[in-house]
Amino acid sequence: MYPHAYIAYLAHFHGDRDYFECHELLEEYWKSLPDDQRSVLWVGLIQIAVSLYHQRRGNFPGADKMMKSAIRILDNERPALARLGLDPSALIQQLKSKAQEIKQQVPYESINLPLTDGQLLISCKQWCEEHGMTFGQPSDLSEPLLIHRHTLRDRSEVIRERERSLLAKQQKQSLPDS
Repeated sequence: MYPHAYIAYLAHFHGDRDYFECHELLEEYWKSLPDDQRSVLWVGLIQIAVSLYHQRRGNFPGADKMMKSAIRILDNERPALARLGLDPSALIQQLKSKAQEIKQQVPYESINLPLTDGQLLISCKQWCEEHGMTFGQPSDLSEPLLIHRHTLRDRSEVIRERERSLLAKQQKQSLPDS
């Protein structure tokens, strides 16, 4: 009923609190969809995770920007949120409260998204258990990889892809006009 990437997103969101992985999972899923099926809803959910990742690192301007955008997007996607087993009103209120905390530079505290589908909750808890996580545990703020993942990850594939893209662009520009 729900995309596997969404269940994995929720499991990471509530299990190990790896918001970077949440972002990666949903972005990959979103990009895999045909252009006419790429709902902005997924972008809003990605932005929640990115905002919390920034807040946890003390990057309040980045957290603020992402949370405001997530609220704007998701406030317009309430029916779609409900179809994803989330309580739209409770979620938007929760995000607005988190946005106020971010604006006031309150240190990060983990949140749980308001899931309304009991079977989805069971699926997420099972996923967490199968992957050695506890659903609902707070972030481990002493774990450097969790806090600074974007700076510690292997970016060699991203760099290679950028170089390939740049080379292709340069080759296209050097072709004579027909």
